[in-house]
Amino acid sequence: MGGPSIILIIIVALLIFGPGKLPEMGKVAGNTLREFKNATKGLTNDSEEHKKEDKQNQR
Repeated sequence: MGGPSIILIIIVALLIFGPGKLPEMGKVAGNTLREFKNATKGLTNDSEEHKKEDKQNQR
């Protein structure tokens, strides 16, 4: 996505939701992304632990 498309998306969002609602929506979106990142980080950590256990069991 280029600069003009991002500007267009912001303008449409302002028209639909209004300037007062956008900061709240941004905060909710940020919290959701943070939770998703933490959840996927936990999954990758679990996967790495299983690989280490498998290697130790093969010895």
